[in-house]
Amino acid sequence: MKALSIRQPWAWCIAEGLKDVENRTWRTKHRGGLLIHASKTFDHAGYLWIETEMGIDLPAPSAFRRGFLIATVCLADCVTESDSPWFTGPYGFVLRNPVRFNAVEWRGQLGIFEVPEADIEMPEWFVD
Repeated sequence: MKALSIRQPWAWCIAEGLKDVENRTWRTKHRGGLLIHASKTFDHAGYLWIETEMGIDLPAPSAFRRGFLIATVCLADCVTESDSPWFTGPYGFVLRNPVRFNAVEWRGQLGIFEVPEADIEMPEWFVD
């Protein structure tokens, strides 16, 4: 299974179905199922931006899981332009169908990385 580490609170926004584009400086050819890993790093400036610019009332910073696989999404596309308010580029991973599951502690990595099949209940659409 493929996975992507994302800092909190961005990972939480994806898992909650609020954030539909993940910005990266690199492109990917991967399409299909993707595990969302909440990295151990917390983005305090991003937290303030989400609350002020997006008007989202976030949980307290201490409430966010860090160092866990927390959700699955479908990576539908990799774009250089988008109407999504979350898009800042230069590349945007278009994400669909977020599904939370019981968090599994996991060590993240850079880029899209492999996670061996584990006791994670995958939605029917999830394709490796």
